[in-house]
Amino acid sequence: MKILIVEDEIHLADSMVRYLSNESYRCEVAYNYAEAIDKISYHTYDCILLDIMLPDGSGMQLLQELKKEPRDEGIIIISAKDALDDRIEGLHIGADDYLTKPFHLPELAARIFSIIRRKQFQNTNIVHQDGLHIDLLAKTVRYNDTPITLTKKEFDLLLFFFGNKHKVISKNTLAEHLSGDFADMLDNYDFVYAHVKNLKKKLAEAGTPSFLKTIYGSGYKWEA
Repeated sequence: MKILIVEDEIHLADSMVRYLSNESYRCEVAYNYAEAIDKISYHTYDCILLDIMLPDGSGMQLLQELKKEPRDEGIIIISAKDALDDRIEGLHIGADDYLTKPFHLPELAARIFSIIRRKQFQNTNIVHQDGLHIDLLAKTVRYNDTPITLTKKEFDLLLFFFGNKHKVISKNTLAEHLSGDFADMLDNYDFVYAHVKNLKKKLAEAGTPSFLKTIYGSGYKWEA
């Protein structure tokens, strides 16, 4: 799962990156309004953590820009301002949650998980499909009674495909999801092929139906 942290306090941003990375989130940081606009223009995220007070613009204005587009990432406002008017304005514009500084990082992670679970997985901790069981909290997978051991990237890919059922996911999108800002620097998509191949192999060895289809010339699609 990919997170964008829009936060100008470098120490706080670094702390969030370290903690959330240990929780298996892939994090990118924008330290000001201009960087945030650039990132959301070219990339998609599962959740955006948005500070209201940025050195070169307003987080509320950035939130308004986000809501002009048909995007579906979760948005949590993080702010030192605990004003009721700001909470109401942010939620009315379209934020999913509001967290006041200082906050505990485990609470932040819990709120991120809750929003992603609600938006992508029908507000449940365990998702099922034809014998395949994915535990979002424990980060475990099994098919009927057979456990499937996945690496962090393979588990992340599985959730990405599962959360985007019936959509054709391009190799470029997968490269961006797995590598973030570094995707543009890659010469080829060999690492994407390798991770998808390994995921498909492990699912097949467990006896699952062919959920993950290769769409030649386009990418991949997860089918029910």
